[in-house]
Amino acid sequence: MPLRNRRRLTADGAELLPGDPLTELKGIGPKSAEALSAEGVNTVLDLLLHLPRRYEDRTRVTSLDQRLESGSWVLLRGRVKGVRLRRIPRRRMSIVDGFVDDGRGNLKVVWFNHRWIHTRLADEPELYLYGQVREARGGSLQLVNPEIEEVTDEAARIVPVYRRLGRFGGRRLRRLIEQCLPLVDDCRDPLPEAIRRKFELPTLNDALRELHEPSLPEDHENRIRALEELDRGGSEYHLRLAFDELFAFACAMGLRRAARSTCVPSKVDTSVVDARRVRELLPFTLTAAQQKVLSEIRSDLGGGTPMARLVQGDVGSGKTVVAALAMLMVLDSRHQVAFMAPTELLAEQHARTLSGFLGAAGHTVHQLAGSLPAAERRRVREGLEDGTVRLVVGTHALFQESVTFQNLGLVVVDEQHRFGVTQRQALAEKGKAPHLLVMTATPIPRSLALTVYGDLDLSVIDELPPGRRPVRTHLRFEDSRPKVIDFVREEVAAGGRVFVVYPIIDVSDEIEAAALTEHEESVREALPGVGVEVLHGRLDRASREEAISRFREGSVQVLLATTVVEVGVDVPEASLIIIESAQRFGLSQLHQLRGRVGRGERQAWCVLMAGEGLGEEARRRLEVMCSTNDGFEIAEADLEFRGPGELTGVRQWGPAGFRFANLFRDRDLINLTKDLATDCQSVGKLEKLLEALGTYHRVDIGWAGD
Repeated sequence: MPLRNRRRLTADGAELLPGDPLTELKGIGPKSAEALSAEGVNTVLDLLLHLPRRYEDRTRVTSLDQRLESGSWVLLRGRVKGVRLRRIPRRRMSIVDGFVDDGRGNLKVVWFNHRWIHTRLADEPELYLYGQVREARGGSLQLVNPEIEEVTDEAARIVPVYRRLGRFGGRRLRRLIEQCLPLVDDCRDPLPEAIRRKFELPTLNDALRELHEPSLPEDHENRIRALEELDRGGSEYHLRLAFDELFAFACAMGLRRAARSTCVPSKVDTSVVDARRVRELLPFTLTAAQQKVLSEIRSDLGGGTPMARLVQGDVGSGKTVVAALAMLMVLDSRHQVAFMAPTELLAEQHARTLSGFLGAAGHTVHQLAGSLPAAERRRVREGLEDGTVRLVVGTHALFQESVTFQNLGLVVVDEQHRFGVTQRQALAEKGKAPHLLVMTATPIPRSLALTVYGDLDLSVIDELPPGRRPVRTHLRFEDSRPKVIDFVREEVAAGGRVFVVYPIIDVSDEIEAAALTEHEESVREALPGVGVEVLHGRLDRASREEAISRFREGSVQVLLATTVVEVGVDVPEASLIIIESAQRFGLSQLHQLRGRVGRGERQAWCVLMAGEGLGEEARRRLEVMCSTNDGFEIAEADLEFRGPGELTGVRQWGPAGFRFANLFRDRDLINLTKDLATDCQSVGKLEKLLEALGTYHRVDIGWAGD
């Protein structure tokens, strides 16, 4: 960030500038700086941009001689006594409980699956506890899974609570950031004054100061309202940072569009795939939605600039068929086509599908992936370079420097949310302005798509082929497991196949979740005479192919797997999917997993297995899954529940760089900043804006998923 050329003194006399490394701060040595760097915090400025996630009004601690209500959130100050740790192996749970005593009363407190708390409470330190009061069995009240922080000599005041950075907890982060706060006035505002005034935004200096040290109204009602606004990230100061971030991203997308508009595309004869040929090649009729999207693609391919289009479609909506028809137009026009998938499993699935379809049209499908023998990879690379290989399906291996194309005309990227702009751009740059078609079966809210994929035109296949029955989804708990096993036996006996999906392969001390290896033996014992196989990412290519092949042909009826089956496993006979520790997944990932079943004529089922101690919000998320099969409705709910920061199973969509914008809350800002960037018709102006904004908003548009 451009800074005034002067230095300021902190309270303890140390000279600092916002761009200085963290080792300039009191209490930060090389090892601590390295630990913070691993969290993306390298400078004093990075700390200033690490915002509080909530605020505690420690002038208003709840006393336990007051009447408490179930569902209320409270801040208590006291000591937790009578602490005990219980392990329940059968339910894969740990429970820490005791009583918090503030000298005026006590309240039961319980933590589910937080074993470390037991050690932390051993000496009965005085604590602040923040959490929700809930009704326990029998009607008594208890404080469930509260956050804790030791009481220090801090005076009662508004205390910012920061997200933990590695081993740096709240109190230590507060001390570090307090050292940095005198430098706020040295941060020059990167937003043009005219824009800031037009939209009545506060200055950057005021925004940072008020977010770390909020000044609140004195009267109780307005004070509570202001705190609530800060807690939900809805203050004018949060809005200012979100505006800048979205504007920076919109400028970056505008520059990408501008660069593409100056390119001359590969010439494609779209007439080679007419209605008659489509009827000859396909054993079914395209849906109206597929026909509409194909028409948009046809127009792009015949236009004067390279196509750059995102096709969204729910699981089973027929995106691949539309993409294959686009590929056929390009192949018949004597250009090469590259199809990139995020995993080898999905690449193998697409290669089989495309071989059947495009093989009938006279085109051979080749594969390129890291696990192929070196000689096979070399043969395919040589064929791409001399033009004898015209169609290749592969993984990240396609955009490696050693891969060269003679005449690349079309790049197709599947499951786009797994790749960043940089990754697909690297592949596109292997040709002379090739057309670009990207697809995703993970429904993305339009507000998010307009931002994350702002350099692409958007098409939606919002219609499923006729005859598809919706998958019936049910939430079940551990006490229902015997009935679930009985249901597995019934489905297998009726000719169905069953997926059982686990969030992790091995038991972990850090992650409380069902593990595949932990359950494998018990599942085999419960299903004598039933073929059971395992599938996960640590298996080699041959073992994966054998497991899927046996599942597909029926010698294996139950497949125990991790999320490697999220995409790329198409078995029409699969009629039941059981997702263990379902609360560990985001809604959109659950919907994607559910899409593994219901692809045939049988009624399909999805069972969400949840552990004990399921929180109210987690329950509501899972109940959304049970109430609808509409992927776009689920995506909207997922964004609302989890926000854009949790973007794969882990982060499911979008740039890792969004720190301040909430793409559900800030929908109006998305359109506003996109229009604002569009109005900046000069490439030079866009570049200048992006340079200024990007100095403190890391416009990271090159991310990758798991």
